[in-house]
Amino acid sequence: MRTIGVSIAIPEPWGAQLQDWRASFGDPLARAIPTHVTLLPPTEVEDAALDEIEAHLLAVAAAERPFPMILRGTGTFRPTSPVVFIQVARGITDCERLEQAVRSGPLLRGLHFPYHPHVTVAHDLPDDVLDRAFDKLSGYEAEFRVDGFSLYEHGPDAVWRPRSAFPFQATQI
Repeated sequence: MRTIGVSIAIPEPWGAQLQDWRASFGDPLARAIPTHVTLLPPTEVEDAALDEIEAHLLAVAAAERPFPMILRGTGTFRPTSPVVFIQVARGITDCERLEQAVRSGPLLRGLHFPYHPHVTVAHDLPDDVLDRAFDKLSGYEAEFRVDGFSLYEHGPDAVWRPRSAFPFQATQI
């Protein structure tokens, strides 16, 4: 068994900036999780299923076009979950469509919570630290183009690493 996830990587310089912010809040997972928008949360799969999963993800990416994304301001899932995040202000519908396509076929799964695209910047920390993260990054903004997504694998050292990239293949209209 392996644990995988599918995400949109936040490009540089914003990915490193947000990872540095996450580390500054004392989040122990800051350096173990690349900055991303989740499309498929951590999911255990059989080793033998990886070829079928990668073929599925290739087909999903082949049908998609690049789209603009804007990250702006903070949000939180508290009190349900101790998370502070940067909000996706543009690209929400694109992320929702991608998430549904990814989470189909060999990756058909239910969700514990409704899908809400976001970029986590503080998780499972004391309330005062979550409040600080929420306030410090409330004016944050980044704009970039999303050209694809990646399959990540959770390593034995608890670090998430990209396994395969899936660039979008559909042509612009």
